[in-house]
Amino acid sequence: MDAFINPPEKIPFYIRIGIWISRKVTGKDMLPARILAWYPKAAIGSGVLESLVAHRDDKLNERIIKIVRIQASFAAACDFCIDMNSYQFEEKHITLDELMVLQGRKQIGEVHTFSQRENLAIQYAKLISQTPLQFPPIFVEELKQHFNEREIVILASTAAQVNYWARLIQALGIPPAGFTDWCKID
Repeated sequence: MDAFINPPEKIPFYIRIGIWISRKVTGKDMLPARILAWYPKAAIGSGVLESLVAHRDDKLNERIIKIVRIQASFAAACDFCIDMNSYQFEEKHITLDELMVLQGRKQIGEVHTFSQRENLAIQYAKLISQTPLQFPPIFVEELKQHFNEREIVILASTAAQVNYWARLIQALGIPPAGFTDWCKID
């Protein structure tokens, strides 16, 4: 499947630098970066957003950030995001059973390997990815008991960033990049 539109034939030099960086990081020539070259401000803004959002943090481990990215991808039903964010889930010690919970194929109560903080992060990512946004006060209080302010901002901005990409990528009809072979939503 092709995207709704093709990338421009001539891509500005400064956008090609971002595409080169993206290729070095991902190992793939990412179609979103090339299509965004039609409007360089969107390409630059999206690149800056991606570079500054948390992928790792000293206080919040990479596993929980990866869980949030995967959960937000599935909640937004974005095949590209699922493909990108689920890639190498095993490296963050996420099991197949845990992945099935994030996919919605198993209930969270069926898998007992998520910590209490991870369970809350999963629920938070789901809430952030729903429309309309609604955060029950009792949930917010529990979230604040288990995460400090900085961690809450990281969780929120990570899920919101995935949702940004999900909306943009789906609006442009961009197919998965091919990191995994199982990323289609059933």
